[in-house]
Order: sequence, then structure tokens, then C-alpha cells
Amino acid sequence: MTIRCDLYRLLRLLYAGRLAGDLDGVCQIFANDAKFEIAGTSQTSPIAISATGLDQIRTWLTLLIKTFQMSDQAVLSMIIEDAAAAVHWRAKIRSRITGATVPTDLVDLVHIRGGRIASYTEFFVPR
Repeated sequence: MTIRCDLYRLLRLLYAGRLAGDLDGVCQIFANDAKFEIAGTSQTSPIAISATGLDQIRTWLTLLIKTFQMSDQAVLSMIIEDAAAAVHWRAKIRSRITGATVPTDLVDLVHIRGGRIASYTEFFVPR
């Protein structure tokens, strides 16, 4: 039960931090050797990000937080099994560059180790 509660708490901190644009808060949730991947498509092209280790993750998160603002986030479903979770969520994502806002569906696959996120994979599709 403790791992399940820890994972639920970490996910809530992760999503709150992303919504708030809190780079330091989000980075503290990841293990130093974590793997971080994002795959999806924009309206014009596919997007893929892959990082290993907190330094690379921080670099990508800095870019993502500076470029995109999230709002109206809603968790649609969350399955937690042992130290892993699958989360289907939805948010409005606004480009700080173009000003366009796109409703987006996202699915996150998360594994924790030692009270931190060890692996994070996110898939997204604009609606």
C-alpha cells in the first residue's frame, strides 16, 4: 500500500508542478538516473523526446515549460499496480510562441523506484 500511495502522491505533484510551470518542483520528483520519453504528433509533424538522467531531463523540461502552458487539466483514469502507473489525462496546451491553444489527450506510463520517478513515458495526441 505504501508504494501505491507514494506513486499517487508523486503523480499529483508532477501534474500540479507542470500546470504551475514549476521546473524545480517537477525535477525533484525524478530519480537522478531516470528515463524520460515523450512521443506524439502535432498538427504538422511527429514529436519525439528522449532523455536519460536528471541533467538531460531538466534541459527538456525547461524547454517544454518555457514553450507550452497547460490549463484545464483533468485526470480521466489512473491505474496503479505495484510501482507502476498508467494515467489518461486531458489538458489545453497553449504555445507561448504561436499563441494557439490545442485540447490534447495524453497517456503517461510511470515507474517509481526509491520514492522517485525512475521511468516516464508520455504519449499525446491533439484533439
